[in-house]
Amino acid sequence: QPPRPMPPQQAGPGGQPQAQAGQPQQPMTDDAAIASAMSAAPAPVASNATILVLGPGGGTRTVRQGTNAFTCIADDPSTPTPDPMCLDRNAMQWLQALHDHTAPPNVVGVVFVLVGGAEASNTDPDAQQPVSGAPWVVTGPHLMIVGPAVGSMADYPRSAEPDTSAPYVMWPGTPYEHVRIPVR
Repeated sequence: QPPRPMPPQQAGPGGQPQAQAGQPQQPMTDDAAIASAMSAAPAPVASNATILVLGPGGGTRTVRQGTNAFTCIADDPSTPTPDPMCLDRNAMQWLQALHDHTAPPNVVGVVFVLVGGAEASNTDPDAQQPVSGAPWVVTGPHLMIVGPAVGSMADYPRSAEPDTSAPYVMWPGTPYEHVRIPVR
């Protein structure tokens, strides 16, 4: 998929914009990948997690083998927004299903996204940009609960333009709907 345009409020380290579409990217060093990936979760989780980096075409490379049930994925420097995340085993299965456009497994998973991020749409998991005139859905540091059980969580708002300072469902009504819970 092509990189998403950067929403105005998103920037990389030091406030500098991350990758822009069409610009060549330097590969992240393993040390930088580890630091990026570990920024997504609390230290007790991230310090023992497997660390992955994304490669061209959506493949991954293991930078460090972990000893716990979490996998942290470093920021993808070819995308315009910071996006490291740390997923438990069930959430990794969910992410693979999202990537492959297949049905997610019937399990509940947890994802740490302590850097925060932005999505082009709260209703379309494949959107690359907001529809004309719509804002980016920007969520600060948060946890995600993923899996089909989210469909039974009726008390969480499912708006196309959610209040991201409170828990809400992203991509409601799709197989990839999940709850985002702000932590700050």
